Amino acid sequence: MKQDLEQLKLLAIFHYVVAGMAAMVACIPFLHLFMGLALATGALGDSDPEARPVGLVIMVFAALFIVAGWTFAALVAFAGRSLQTHRRYTYCLVMGGVECIFMPVGTVLGVFTIIVLVRDSVKEIFGRPVNSS
Repeated sequence: MKQDLEQLKLLAIFHYVVAGMAAMVACIPFLHLFMGLALATGALGDSDPEARPVGLVIMVFAALFIVAGWTFAALVAFAGRSLQTHRRYTYCLVMGGVECIFMPVGTVLGVFTIIVLVRDSVKEIFGRPVNSS
């Protein structure tokens, strides 16, 4: 039981770290956002009217990637908080699977999260019924 609590504490800390990493990676499209803004407003000196819609499209896609990345980071941080407070077992388990998309760090964290959460002793900590097979 003490080992499970210690592992849950470590998983929570690593979730916070991965959430921070994901938020930082989600800031990379700001370069594209500013470039699209420059194209859309004509700040690059191009008076080509065909460049403006291209700039708008670049801005929209960059904004979508930023919002999606920050949302993912917030969800991972919330999973870390849930692991820390031993609540929302199903949410933590699902987020462990979703984190596997964020390779390579998220994959490792997601796999370890799933391995820890499927143990009967951890299910008891979360207040979940344990299958007696």
